[in-house]
Amino acid sequence: MKIEVDLDKKREVVVGDGGSVKFRLRDIAVEPGRKVNLKKDFDPDFTGGYDDKAGALEHVAKNVQRLSEMQETLYAQDIYSVLFIFQAMDAAGKDGAIRHVMSGINPQGCQVTSFKAPSADDLDHDYLRRASLALPARGMIGIFNRSYYEEVAVVRVHPELLIKQKLPPKARGKDVWEKRFKEINNFEKYLRRNGTIVVKFFLNVSKAEQKRRFLSRIDEPDKNWKFSPADFAERQHWDDYQMAFEDMLSNTSTEWAPWFVIPADNKWFARLAISEVVTGVFEKLDLKMPAVSDARKAELAVIKEALLAEKD
Repeated sequence: MKIEVDLDKKREVVVGDGGSVKFRLRDIAVEPGRKVNLKKDFDPDFTGGYDDKAGALEHVAKNVQRLSEMQETLYAQDIYSVLFIFQAMDAAGKDGAIRHVMSGINPQGCQVTSFKAPSADDLDHDYLRRASLALPARGMIGIFNRSYYEEVAVVRVHPELLIKQKLPPKARGKDVWEKRFKEINNFEKYLRRNGTIVVKFFLNVSKAEQKRRFLSRIDEPDKNWKFSPADFAERQHWDDYQMAFEDMLSNTSTEWAPWFVIPADNKWFARLAISEVVTGVFEKLDLKMPAVSDARKAELAVIKEALLAEKD
């Protein structure tokens, strides 16, 4: 059975009235089975040739409105759920992208989960357990700000974290990452078969742009709260993280749960690209308002008559 998300990667993005097509979703998609090299394959500064920031943000606003309308149908239909996963290096703009692109969503139909360091209780369970507990219900949109993919990124860069997971010897052997890729793929295939659409975003920020954003957070008092010394410490492992992310993207972008590498050096373009993918996902779903039976229509007609007959 083929269970692909069916998101048309040839989808053309046009900004402004009569604007020319500058990029397609395939420019940012990771084709299943593709060996990813972030430096060669995906430019963090890519904007598809756009220089109209205001026009792009107007396009984002239109997508946000469209998403709001489609979310209502998703919620009413109560068959599918949608899970968007965001991964990135620090200061890549995950929080801002989530806030802007999802700004039109009804909070009653959406839940955002931020995954921090696992607790002692988390470590007493398998690594997919806390994600399973946070999955969106039918009709809901779920957003994971970081996710179980930390288990093949942060844990890989810091192998001492693997020791803390108290795993059986065979579960932490030399092939641990290959096993986890397979486990994650199977987990996402299971979700897709049961109605949860999984789409993943890797916000690809350059090392130079991360430095600029770190300095901005230090120099501007209002942004000091955003900066953590731990962020700088992780920057020292930049190359290791890039290798881990490349392996992650290469092994876990599938027909049923694709990865999109979002150029993140220009926040406005990142939001445009994400909004295009998000609306594309919803447009490919068979979303319809629940059908009303004849018996239900008759019942509503009786209630309407009774309401109209009431004396104010």
